[in-house]
Amino acid sequence: MNQKETKVKATDDGREAATAGIGDGASVEKIRDILFGVQMRDYDKKFARLEERLLKETHDLKEDVKKSLGAFDTFVKHELEALAGRLKSEHEQRVAGAKDLAQELKELKQALQQKASHLEEQLATAQRELRQQMLDQHRKLSEEVRHKAEEAAAALKREATELRSEKVDRAGLAALFAEVSLRLKDEFKIPGAERSKNG
Repeated sequence: MNQKETKVKATDDGREAATAGIGDGASVEKIRDILFGVQMRDYDKKFARLEERLLKETHDLKEDVKKSLGAFDTFVKHELEALAGRLKSEHEQRVAGAKDLAQELKELKQALQQKASHLEEQLATAQRELRQQMLDQHRKLSEEVRHKAEEAAAALKREATELRSEKVDRAGLAALFAEVSLRLKDEFKIPGAERSKNG
């Protein structure tokens, strides 16, 4: 007997029972149970199994989602902690780098100030030494010029004196030239020569 025949037989049995039950005063629920009882029980079993399967799959899905969310939450937490650590480390490195740079700039500034001060002192010393050398050279040259001027004046004085002592006066020079002229003409007479002739 197949399922269709079973359903027809059950329906016929249900009608007979319903007719008998009406006569006996049975309730509508009983009639319904008689008419659809087998099918409803099958449906109830199927619904129960389906509900059980849905509940199990829902529970499994919840567990999977819970595990996935837990893993994702842990991953995100670890990533955020790692990122926070990297950011903190980078911040500390930058702060340390900024401090080092500030220290280097401070030291460089001090070194430049010291160098500038040292150069100023060297320049002032060089200027003083140069002024002193110029003054010394000026004094030395002035002394040399004065000494040379004195020597030149003394030499001129000596030359003038020598020229005066060696100078022949005009009268003596005229008499000398007159004598030479007379001697050339053989007209020069030596005084006392005629006396010796006459005597």
